[in-house]
Amino acid sequence: MLQPPPAEPGMREDEVDTPALLLDLDAFEANLDRMAEMVAATGARLRAHAKTHKSPVIARLQMARGAVGQCVQKVAEAEALAWGGIPDILVTNEVVGARKLARLAALTRIAEIGVCADHPAQVAALEAAAEAAGVRLKVLVEIDVGPGRCGVRPGPEAVALAERIAASRHLRFGGLQAYHGRAQHMRTPEERRVAIAGAVEDTRRTVEQLRQRGLECAIVGGAGTGTFALEAASGVYNELQAGSYCFMDADYARNGEPPPFAHSLFVLTTVMSAPRDGAAAVDAGLKALAVDSGLPLVWGRSAPEAGGVGYVGISDEHGTLRWEAGAAAPALGEKLRLVPGHCDPTVDRYDWYVGVRGGRVECLWPVAARGAMQ
Repeated sequence: MLQPPPAEPGMREDEVDTPALLLDLDAFEANLDRMAEMVAATGARLRAHAKTHKSPVIARLQMARGAVGQCVQKVAEAEALAWGGIPDILVTNEVVGARKLARLAALTRIAEIGVCADHPAQVAALEAAAEAAGVRLKVLVEIDVGPGRCGVRPGPEAVALAERIAASRHLRFGGLQAYHGRAQHMRTPEERRVAIAGAVEDTRRTVEQLRQRGLECAIVGGAGTGTFALEAASGVYNELQAGSYCFMDADYARNGEPPPFAHSLFVLTTVMSAPRDGAAAVDAGLKALAVDSGLPLVWGRSAPEAGGVGYVGISDEHGTLRWEAGAAAPALGEKLRLVPGHCDPTVDRYDWYVGVRGGRVECLWPVAARGAMQ
């Protein structure tokens, strides 16, 4: 159920009801501008990943700065963006199931839609859905360049699948999807460099083998916030699919040489209990924060071992704060910003972004694709 917004434009930040998903507009816009400038200098294209923000409003802001379109992972996310006016959407995932495929094919009437495949049976199902809808669907071959999740093996198997797509009257071959997800959070720059070097070589070899068979790749896509500069410099990738750069999170901050973007996304929380010295509870727990990548950071307060305040425990409705003697203790009723461990699933817990600038609420944007799992 859509919840009423936790704030109104003009409110002070400390008047916002909590927990709330807070967007620092100055940092957010600076992130969009920085990525646009960095990508423009490479000659590659940015197709920003909307699984992070789930918002046609943010998608339009990215495209106003030069992004050629958006990526999504689910048909329901594609629907939310297409219905919100986004004209070019790539589902960087395999879609299985007749109902989902019918919905996907129907979207091609209002937007340019692409999807991935890694098996001949998927291609046959895509072909049937496109024929039934009277449309021609763009299909990319996903190759496994290291994650071991989805994707056909690079080389001859990928070429054979591409030829099957190209031979269809109802499909068109759109290129390669070659995303190395695990590389994004490898902690050292050298680990990331080695992983992406392998992905680039697998992709380069497959592109060349496709070319030898007369198939050109309009899209060679992949890359994320943690590695996009490496793919951009490869001369192989022509579309970069970074998503988290617009917000950042605590896990990206743990990377050695983290991506050059500012934290702009926070969960605003209230100190709801302070029963003893050195400990307090806030109203943002598991229902407010994704912790698969670790607990959040308390913004503006260093870690307890450095004389600050730490978020050290979590339950359904509560987060536990602790600090050493001598630290500035959070007061009962005080509002704190938390940097989520993982931005994407944290966003999916909220109906609204509360955009703030200079300590005041400036805007409220719906998280239009919240819960879009199908």
